Amino acid sequence: MTYFLDLFTPETWLAFLESGATVTGFRERQWQQANRVSEGDIFLCYLTRLSRWCGILRAESTAYRDNSPIRDELNEFTVRFKVKPIVTLDFESSIPIHDDKIWNELSITNQHEKGTTSWTGFFRASLNKFTEADGAFLVDLVKRQQTHPKSYPLTEKDNRALARIDKEPIPNGDENKIKVVDNGPEPDVRESIKYQAKVAQIGAEMGFRIWVPRNDKSRVLELIPATMREKFLDDLPLKFDHATMRTVEQIDVLWLRGRSMSRAFEVEHTTAIYSGLLRMADLLALQPDIDIKLHIVAPTGKRDQVLREIGRPAFSGLGKRPIHAQCSFLSYDSIDSLGAEPHLAHMSHTIIAEYEESAEV
Repeated sequence: MTYFLDLFTPETWLAFLESGATVTGFRERQWQQANRVSEGDIFLCYLTRLSRWCGILRAESTAYRDNSPIRDELNEFTVRFKVKPIVTLDFESSIPIHDDKIWNELSITNQHEKGTTSWTGFFRASLNKFTEADGAFLVDLVKRQQTHPKSYPLTEKDNRALARIDKEPIPNGDENKIKVVDNGPEPDVRESIKYQAKVAQIGAEMGFRIWVPRNDKSRVLELIPATMREKFLDDLPLKFDHATMRTVEQIDVLWLRGRSMSRAFEVEHTTAIYSGLLRMADLLALQPDIDIKLHIVAPTGKRDQVLREIGRPAFSGLGKRPIHAQCSFLSYDSIDSLGAEPHLAHMSHTIIAEYEESAEV
């Protein structure tokens, strides 16, 4: 068994998890390096900008080329491997490389002073090979973090790095490669798309016009009754500046009355909820006077994490009110129950207050 480095940005780690975590892709120029990887070898996943170890993947194939589109936008990560995720960690569970027990053990860091950049050469490109000792040490460490988790709170520097998260891929540099899944048929529709569609359908039944991002629209509409599809907008009838529109257009579901947004929803199925919450925060920062209800929709098991993040002090100074006064948590179970209400067409959207939970600050 051989161990190889697999670099992710925070953006691409979220995209990888949301896509199903079954394929990793690299640029064509790395074809020769990729041919060193055998089925059964291990990819050790490292978050750039946060400098943390975030996961373990096992190669389920040798390298192959695939020219099919990646996430609708890019087609440059043509060198691919089928992988099986062994461990995947969220941002706060990912282990900082500067932690003493790691820094002092790894041969790639223990000869260097913290605070310098002399150790970073190994992390400038994916597919660099670890020594057997370093690889085995990291596998053991990350596996233990999954079974006996320890929280590593994000620093202010980390939060600034996460504030750059956007749904659009960043194509510059090897470390920003996009992780993808096969374009073959999926046995199940992704849970996030299912609940994005459920939230959208509830709004449509209540008489709202609906917006979902263009990249999601075709998959969402597959789950929507044909009689309701006319409620879905092709363009947003809003008059905001370019920066605000770019943020608004990426929100998972919007309910609109006329030319006004009534409610915004971000569906967060993966282990991290930062991308959706940061988009909400961006909206309030760009339009501090906006009057809109915000919701994070996530599995019931993510309740405590979502409410903790909504209540973060970093979000307290946005808009006229802190974000926790405008943003609430809706569990998947709540969405299922709300969607099962027999008379949604005759109900006010204020019924959501019976299902939402707010952060206690």
